[in-house]
Amino acid sequence: QSFPEKVMEAAEAIAETVQPEEMVGRRDLRDLLMVTIDGDDSKDLDDAVSLQRLENGLYQLGVHIADVGHYVQEDGVLDKEALARATSIYLVDRVIPMLPKRLSNGICSLNEGQDRLSMTCFMNIDQKGVVVAHEICESVICVNHRMTYKNVAKILVEKDEALRSRYSDVVPMLEEMAELKEILERKRMRRGAIEFDVPESKVLLDEQGKPMRIEWRQTTLAD
Repeated sequence: QSFPEKVMEAAEAIAETVQPEEMVGRRDLRDLLMVTIDGDDSKDLDDAVSLQRLENGLYQLGVHIADVGHYVQEDGVLDKEALARATSIYLVDRVIPMLPKRLSNGICSLNEGQDRLSMTCFMNIDQKGVVVAHEICESVICVNHRMTYKNVAKILVEKDEALRSRYSDVVPMLEEMAELKEILERKRMRRGAIEFDVPESKVLLDEQGKPMRIEWRQTTLAD
C-alpha cells in the first residue's frame, strides 16, 4: 500500500491548490451550479454534474471529470506507478489507491467549494434523449455541494424538507436531472436494454474491523 519515496516526492512537489497560471486557456466554470454524487464514505470524487435548460428547451448536461492527466505527466514517476498498480482497490474498510492520497483525495478530487481543474463535456439533449450537439473543453470548476446517493434519493423521492431546505439552491437542478434520467432510460429501453436491478451488499464492521452484518442496498433514483 505504501508508495516509493520518489513517487511521494513527486506528489509532494504538486501544489495543493490550483495555481493562477494553470487556469490560463481553460473555460472558467466556477459560477456554474454543479454537484458531485457519490457514496457516503467516498473520499476520491472524480466527477461532477451540472444541468441547465436552454432557451430552445434543450437540456444542457455537463459532465466534469477531474483532470488527473494535468498532474500525472506521461512516463513520469507518478504515471509509471499508477500503470503498475492499474487501478485503485476498494476493500471493505479501506482503499489501496492508485495515486498517493495527496493527489487522489486532494488536488485530483472534486472537493466541495474548492477550485479544481477538469475536463468538461457539455451535451445538448432533446426531449427524446438525442444528443443534438456536444462540446469538450478544459475547464476550471468549483463544486457547490458534495451530495450522496442517499440524500439525493431523500430529496427527490421522500421529499425530505430538511434536506430540500439545506440544498435549496440545487433542488430544481436535481429535479430536472431526474426528468432527464427518465428520458434517457426510456430511450435505452426502446433500444432493447435489459435492466438488471440487483441489490448491492455492504459489510458493516465494528470498531476493531470485524464484520458484524451485511446490509442490502437497493438502487434508487439517485444512482
